[in-house]
Amino acid sequence: MELFTDTWHYLLDADSWTGGGGFVARLLEQLLLTATALVAAVLLGLPLALWLGHVGRGGFVAVNVSNVGRAVPTFALLAVLVAADWPGSSDFGPYGRAGLATLIALVLFALPPIITNGYVAVREVPREVLEAADGMGMAARQRFRQVELPLALPVIASGVRLALVQVWATATIAALVAGPGLGRIITEGFARNDYAQGMAGAVVVAVVALVLELAAAAAQRAVDPLPRGRSGRAPDAVSVGPTTV
Repeated sequence: MELFTDTWHYLLDADSWTGGGGFVARLLEQLLLTATALVAAVLLGLPLALWLGHVGRGGFVAVNVSNVGRAVPTFALLAVLVAADWPGSSDFGPYGRAGLATLIALVLFALPPIITNGYVAVREVPREVLEAADGMGMAARQRFRQVELPLALPVIASGVRLALVQVWATATIAALVAGPGLGRIITEGFARNDYAQGMAGAVVVAVVALVLELAAAAAQRAVDPLPRGRSGRAPDAVSVGPTTV
């Protein structure tokens, strides 16, 4: 109980939140790492996944190749990148020491759920809806923009949501190579046997992860084109242009 009391006091101490090594500064560093890695992963992986899902070829290979990344520990990958001549452990702008290596490791970690969900989202658009779009004379590109992509958005958003929370939690490993983020507070606390500091850092990481999860869940619901009833099921009819299928 004493540890929890000390942790609570550490969180309530204004000095814990100010300065270059305080919670606010470290929180902003980790948010920057997370946002940059997530945006990069979306730009790299999502167009490929959507295109493969649309054409229906090569998706199985792409999904399984991306999922290989799940079997490689992110810290092991980071350690290899830092030890290599490039990207190495040098400072990288606002991302700090080993910033580029950390970003690369986080991007590769974020790709599997984005690629998998993007591909599956497009492939699972109901066949009858696609046939209705073809019957209306839609070209392939028009069908993708107006039918496949809107219906796939909830599953795509689910993949981005999963990647967001995973990258946020994993970004703390930057501290293991003296990088930025809340991990620095955790590792410094335990290194000095100040367990209250280490626990306080872990609490902040967990709370922010919960906030990000709730915000991402709300965004996922917002992009869902199908109204959901209390049961969470979509209605049987799907509107495609002027025609209801």
